[in-house]
Amino acid sequence: MPYDLRAVVTALALFLAPGCGRPISRVSEAAEPVTQPDPAESQGKSEIRITGLIQAAHSVKIVVPQIQGQFGNMTLTRLIPNGSRVKEGDLIAAFDPATQLDAARDAKAKFEDLSHQVAQKAAENRANEEKRMVDLRQAEGDQLKAELELQKGPVLSEIDRLQSEGKAQGARTRVAALKESTVFRRKADAAALRILELQRDRQKIAIQRTEDNLKRLEIHAPLSGMVVHELLPRAGTLGKAQEGDQIFRGYPLASIFDPSQMLVRCSINEPDVMALVANSKVTVHLDAYPDLMLPAHFVSASPVASSGLGTPIKTFVAVFGLDKSDPHLLPDLSAAVVLIVPGGTAPAGGVK
Repeated sequence: MPYDLRAVVTALALFLAPGCGRPISRVSEAAEPVTQPDPAESQGKSEIRITGLIQAAHSVKIVVPQIQGQFGNMTLTRLIPNGSRVKEGDLIAAFDPATQLDAARDAKAKFEDLSHQVAQKAAENRANEEKRMVDLRQAEGDQLKAELELQKGPVLSEIDRLQSEGKAQGARTRVAALKESTVFRRKADAAALRILELQRDRQKIAIQRTEDNLKRLEIHAPLSGMVVHELLPRAGTLGKAQEGDQIFRGYPLASIFDPSQMLVRCSINEPDVMALVANSKVTVHLDAYPDLMLPAHFVSASPVASSGLGTPIKTFVAVFGLDKSDPHLLPDLSAAVVLIVPGGTAPAGGVK
């Protein structure tokens, strides 16, 4: 090989030698062993997700009152706005009292009339009793006079003696008849008076009933909390009640719940029930507010399981108590309870 050619090849080899060494160095670095994490730290955790509904620990349902003696629907004249905060004893709703006011006025008029009749009958009975006593005393006087005439028998003629005996016998019969009739007439007068008194007392009960009905027409809050209107059938659809609506008795009008104590009632499958530990901490997610997470704890579970038709899996009802209150919490909101169970470990404890 010529000298010039060998010099060019040597120079080219020296120029490429540093560049060929760089990839080798990188491969060696990548081939170094990677540090393995601690097995305790890499141990995973299982997650149990339970669906349920938000409920209030203390709540009461307000219904249209049952009014005695009044049938048909009732007119709503006042209703507190939906979502209002109330205290115990605050007025929630009121209904038209016109019918009950008329009934109360009629009952009072009849009661006063019967009270006058009772007083009049009592006075009449006293007058009749006095008259009967006068007649009895007069008959007893006639009997005594006839008995005295009989004592003159030896000095009287036969005709006069027979007449005196007849008068004495008639006087005795009259006294006995008056005594017997006085007993029966006294009972009859007492019975007639008692009838009027019962009618008067019945009207008094009617007055008390109308007064109770007037009190029922005003519904007051039995506990402090938030008011939520219920859905009612209105014009073929479901809607919330409004002032002026005609509502039938017994229909639900509103609900009052205490937002400071809320629960989540869930249905948990039988295989997952052993993961529930007394007072275990969980996280609650609301379907309506995905970004909202609330802490909660396990409260209790039903001791009896139930299963649907055609499925062998049984379910238990579990209750979780929310540890934090939030204005978004409303009854009947769908929620999900997330229970974190350490992987590879069995729950310590049992279902409460």
